[in-house]
Amino acid sequence: MAFEPAVTGTWHAARSGRDIAAELFLIDEDDAAVRDTQTGAILARGTRSSLVVSRRVGSVPRRIGFPDDSVFVSRDNDGVDRLLADTIGHGSRWLVEIERFRPRLIVLVAAVALLAVGVYRFAVPLLVEAAVLATPEIVPELMSKGVLASLDETVFSQSTLSEQRRAGIATGFLELAAFAPRGAARFKLQFRDGGSIGPNAFALPDGTLVITDELIELAGSDDDLIFGVLGHEIGHVEHDHSLRQLYHAAGVVGLIMVIGGDVGSGVQDLLVQGTALLALSYSRHQERDADRYSVEIMARAGRDPAAIARFFELMRARFGDVGDGAILTTHPATGERIEETRRYAAEIAQNGAAAPSD
Repeated sequence: MAFEPAVTGTWHAARSGRDIAAELFLIDEDDAAVRDTQTGAILARGTRSSLVVSRRVGSVPRRIGFPDDSVFVSRDNDGVDRLLADTIGHGSRWLVEIERFRPRLIVLVAAVALLAVGVYRFAVPLLVEAAVLATPEIVPELMSKGVLASLDETVFSQSTLSEQRRAGIATGFLELAAFAPRGAARFKLQFRDGGSIGPNAFALPDGTLVITDELIELAGSDDDLIFGVLGHEIGHVEHDHSLRQLYHAAGVVGLIMVIGGDVGSGVQDLLVQGTALLALSYSRHQERDADRYSVEIMARAGRDPAAIARFFELMRARFGDVGDGAILTTHPATGERIEETRRYAAEIAQNGAAAPSD
């Protein structure tokens, strides 16, 4: 005979997804049971001290576990509190916490996180290097054409520099590029009005270099400053930095696809959209290599090897150490970088011009 009014809910047998309408009631002072509301049959029973009662959290349904692993579930939180008041929060509390604790889920989440970190830290760089080595020449050409076409549609406009000014810079650029290991034929210089990105220069994977009117105007009559920047970009091409950054970003997008699901045409967009390329930034190591490359190739060409440092000083004076967009995104004009470049230029001048590294 029940001592308190029954609590309605549903009962679930162990390892069964079937719901049975049921009532939880007290048989006596020590025992509780669940009966089928239709047939009155006893479905489960146990001492109140053996029950595992979940804590009350808002309107979340309560779960009462029985020794046979069956579970009674009820939304009548007040009724459960009334019926099992002396059970909740005492001997069964640690069992409730165990029930709420999901060690396997935590282990799974940790394993996924470690796998993602491992793939990003080790697998992606290895795949990038393999992709760079295996990439046929036609692929960087197609990438570069797509990127430049996208930028021409969205950001750039035709250069307004005089034909004479462009011809003079183009001639000096080919003379400079001739000292690169792969020769001047590897490179092509493009002039554009930079529009919203302002003074900028960057290299595309196939050896196309783009320089904006704004950068040339900022340099004024200091041509060595312009060629120092172009020597820096030649270094990025010779070291395949642009291609590596594109492949690395594509690999990260692929990793996100694996973890989070399909992201549509994210990889394709990254490889052909100019705005995506401009959003990528070289690593400190890559920028340092390109700085040193500029010093080396400028010295070999008989030009001022410290010109790239002078350019950074000009950019710092104009925009500060940190800026949004434009050339400051990929060429941060930090004091440490200027000092290191000047030191290396002095070393090159003292020891003689070295051949640019491959």
